[in-house]
Amino acid sequence: MRPGLIDFGGDERPGVSILLLHGLMGRARTWWPVAQWLKRYGRVRALDARGHGRAPHTGPWTTEQFAEDVADVLADLGPSVLIGHSMGGLHAWATAAKYPELVRAVVSEDFAPDQRGRTVETWRGYFESWPVPFESLAHVREFFGTAGDYFTECVEEREDGYHLIADLENLYEIAAEWGRRDYWSIVDGISCPLLLVEGEHTAMPAGQQAEVAARVPGAKHLIVSGSAHLPHAEAPETYRGAVEAFLSGL
Repeated sequence: MRPGLIDFGGDERPGVSILLLHGLMGRARTWWPVAQWLKRYGRVRALDARGHGRAPHTGPWTTEQFAEDVADVLADLGPSVLIGHSMGGLHAWATAAKYPELVRAVVSEDFAPDQRGRTVETWRGYFESWPVPFESLAHVREFFGTAGDYFTECVEEREDGYHLIADLENLYEIAAEWGRRDYWSIVDGISCPLLLVEGEHTAMPAGQQAEVAARVPGAKHLIVSGSAHLPHAEAPETYRGAVEAFLSGL
């Protein structure tokens, strides 16, 4: 199996496939809670993006390269539903736009296509203030609060404690691209069914996810009350209901 490709199991019917794509600094295994209820809708797999988890930690770090990586997996799996969080949503858009024959539908969670002018320097101080190495997984959970379970999947134990698996310098380079360009041309290339799930308290530019829905024929857009950047973890029942309704309509 491809390094970083996780098989969560599920419905074995031919042609029914779901591929989960994580966000920046995440990894495939963060999707485990969601994968449990997705199994009734198809065979569920999740992919470590390059630079994350057990995927190669080598560039190039362009959106087009990430989409190529996803397409390489889909060439073996067959046409699939892509479900992506944040960065993974962008990669799902890009794959759907360039390889429409490989993508049945897309669920995109909390990503906006035009963040030009934003800089990774805004985040650098916060990330570098983390108490790394963390002393235990309990320490990770306590530090990240409601996102603690998510981040326990993103660290690995070393001799001195727990460290983020991804390299921060690689992550800065990945995110820097988002501040230099927009992705409206990619959005305009999407022709498959699309569901956009946005957190009520998102840090993404206002209105853009609704505009994506308006530009893609038949797309649906949901704002999840009370959630921020992780609706699938912060409001799991609402997220599940929206995704299950979407999948049932395909």
